Amino acid sequence: MESTKVKPKILFILHLAPPVHGAAVAGGYIKDSSLINQLVTGTFINLATATSVGDIGKTGFKKIVVILKLWQNIILTLKREQFQLCYLTINAKGPAWLKELVIVALVKFYRTPLVYHYHNKGVAENSTNFIKRKLYTFQFKNTKTILLSPLLYKDIEPFVNENEVYYCPNGMPSSTSIKKDSLIKDIPKIATILFLSNLIESKGVYILLEACLVLKKKQIPFRCVIIGGEGNISAKQLEEKVQDYNLQNEVEYLGKMYGLEKENAFATADLFAFPTYYHNETFGLVNLEAMQQELPIISTFEGAIPDVVLDGITGYLVPQKNATALADKLELLVANKFLREKMGLAGKKHFEENFTIEIFEKKMLEILLNASSSTPKYN
Repeated sequence: MESTKVKPKILFILHLAPPVHGAAVAGGYIKDSSLINQLVTGTFINLATATSVGDIGKTGFKKIVVILKLWQNIILTLKREQFQLCYLTINAKGPAWLKELVIVALVKFYRTPLVYHYHNKGVAENSTNFIKRKLYTFQFKNTKTILLSPLLYKDIEPFVNENEVYYCPNGMPSSTSIKKDSLIKDIPKIATILFLSNLIESKGVYILLEACLVLKKKQIPFRCVIIGGEGNISAKQLEEKVQDYNLQNEVEYLGKMYGLEKENAFATADLFAFPTYYHNETFGLVNLEAMQQELPIISTFEGAIPDVVLDGITGYLVPQKNATALADKLELLVANKFLREKMGLAGKKHFEENFTIEIFEKKMLEILLNASSSTPKYN
């Protein structure tokens, strides 16, 4: 017998692609989730005001108009309907945070309970003066927060009691690509290192090139494939750096890839490198894509990545901006097929037990139902 319980009405103010980044991907999964939509009546407003990765953080007249229209849409929606909860994907700092504080104020004015979902960090770093601390105090009062990992709680600890925090790691649908064993049939091959991310310097692509140069000087054979859209590094700048290091024979940039084409790039690689030192890095969804394809991963001690990449088990974690340490681990995995396969299988198991889209949707639905029934109205 179907339940006659009324579904909670939730206003989702969240990022949707484009541009493609972790918060937008997760937002798309929530919006398209049949499980969540079956038990929740959702109204969705796209929070994105940038149209490309390179446009993120920039201001201008057109963007101001977009922001004003966004605020107007939220006001009209809140006036038109009463919601049991507002789910808001909020930034931790910067101009975007200030834009979203206006949204917080509007939602609180209409006495709608709030739950924040953080895909970045920087609250602790940004709460450097009296005014900002007061703004964060206002933001977090009578609200709940979703974090990707307990490792990230310290960022908001001064303002939020942990019993007001939910934890929900990101998830991802299962890959549909062809397994690499069926693509490569007993053909001896040089190990392929894959880097996939937007071309943002702090994602570590130049650090990877420095590490590749170390491998080349040691006369270690390898191939490195770089995939991603232009960010603060252009395709031309990347190619010039490859030429400066004389790595044209070892490193190839393939531009953007999506869908099956991207999945097959993972499927035909042998290991994944993501040496990020991006200040907003919290999780690294690309690591999940690599784990699905049984790739060992070399990444860094940043955000919740140590929960995703288990150091010494599913790959290695190295210090940030340390090309020598990265090169050492690359050399180890490039030379040892057995170790690559062992770590790759462990990563696949870790993914299936913790990071599938089904696990994500179930956990997110549980949080939304709990928050919509327990978050207090404003006094």
